[in-house]
Amino acid sequence: MRIAVVTGASSGMGREFVLQLGYFYRNLDEIWVIARRKERLEELAQKSRVPLRIFDGDLQKKKVYRRLREAFDRERPDIRMLVNSAGFGKSGTVTEIAEESFRLQPDMVDLNCRALTRMTLLCLPRMSRGSRIVNLASAAAFCPQPSFAVYAATKSYVLSFSRALRAELSGRGILVTAVCPGPVDTEFFDVSGRTDNPWKKWTMAKAPKVVHRALKDSRAGKELSIYGIPMKAAYLGVGLIPHRLIMGFGKVSMNLKEKRIRRKNGTGRGKT
Repeated sequence: MRIAVVTGASSGMGREFVLQLGYFYRNLDEIWVIARRKERLEELAQKSRVPLRIFDGDLQKKKVYRRLREAFDRERPDIRMLVNSAGFGKSGTVTEIAEESFRLQPDMVDLNCRALTRMTLLCLPRMSRGSRIVNLASAAAFCPQPSFAVYAATKSYVLSFSRALRAELSGRGILVTAVCPGPVDTEFFDVSGRTDNPWKKWTMAKAPKVVHRALKDSRAGKELSIYGIPMKAAYLGVGLIPHRLIMGFGKVSMNLKEKRIRRKNGTGRGKT
């Protein structure tokens, strides 16, 4: 049985990967999808070109991995593609996010890094020459980001892990691609917080286009998939400009945002 495995499949980029995989890999027998919201996965099954096998569960808990391992041992599938798409982010300073919820940032690290690594290790024994791993990183991985510090750090882990894993698996003929988009118009921002940054609004991409690019780049065996000229320019730019200067620009933007909020709330200088 030839399968693909997709995490975070109930929404956003993960959902889009499921919808497009059937067009890129027509010899798949099933796509095994993992996410918490079972009803969303059942709705997706009605739209997918490839039959779905649903594993509803929380990737921060052991139960879903146990169910997957049992299914792997029973079915002995050939995993042709693993898409690690599950993850989330939260904007704000480290202190602000901690004040909102002390668990948010540890959970971010747990899901974005630990769960991705655990799923990869679980699937690798069932992968063979020509299999692909697609890890959802982010353009945030290119440089530390004030007001997005933990999220950017987790995506730097994903990018570094993907590159090193690619080198380690080259002898087995298994290819790893890290997908590094800028802002994508998905439910991600319902959790992270909608942005009023005009730069991010201008560079906002549509999920179908980002996923289409990612699948083409994976099929071509590329190390990175970066959608759009602005993000490709950003990738080149962070290699030329010292990170301290880039973070300085981010700090200025953060200060301007705080001033706008104070003026809006009537707490700025000269207000009573």
